[in-house]
Amino acid sequence: MNVDIRRLDRYRHQDFFRLHSDENGCGGCRCVAWWVPTWAGWGERTAEANRALRQSLFDRGEDDGYLLYLEGEPAGWAQVGRRDRLEKLVGEYRIDPDPGAWATTCFLLAPHARRRGLARLMLDEILRDLPTRGALSVEGYPRRGSGLPAEDVWTGPEALFISAGFQLVQEHPRRPRYRKALLATAP
Repeated sequence: MNVDIRRLDRYRHQDFFRLHSDENGCGGCRCVAWWVPTWAGWGERTAEANRALRQSLFDRGEDDGYLLYLEGEPAGWAQVGRRDRLEKLVGEYRIDPDPGAWATTCFLLAPHARRRGLARLMLDEILRDLPTRGALSVEGYPRRGSGLPAEDVWTGPEALFISAGFQLVQEHPRRPRYRKALLATAP
């Protein structure tokens, strides 16, 4: 199995859009859910509006994540960036500011890439890379529960974060908050 994990950059935007498609069950969101001010009206947003918002994020240099390539094709995505940039996330979880905290806020694997250990492989690579970018810690906000359909675990499954050594820092029956301290390395 040929797997490659790369930071998103301007040369990979089209790969991002190829992955975020109806075929992979995510043609509507385009990974902008945390970028809109509130959940009010989220269900009425169009795929076109979300694509335009994502493009505007790219245009201002917000390349907020990592792509996983399987056999040379985009097959996975993790939205990762400085946590405090997402005002909706910080407000929803009532989090105090922390400039060294980063957040993993979306996980997507194309249907053909699921149940192959690739989410853990991707998370491990992200955890190796983040300290080189100045991250002192990283958080995850998984959906709690077993047997959930893929569309309900868009922030990643709880077991993924636990197996990677994340610690529970905020209890919630459906959406707990986990954190992992990272060892700083020179950029």
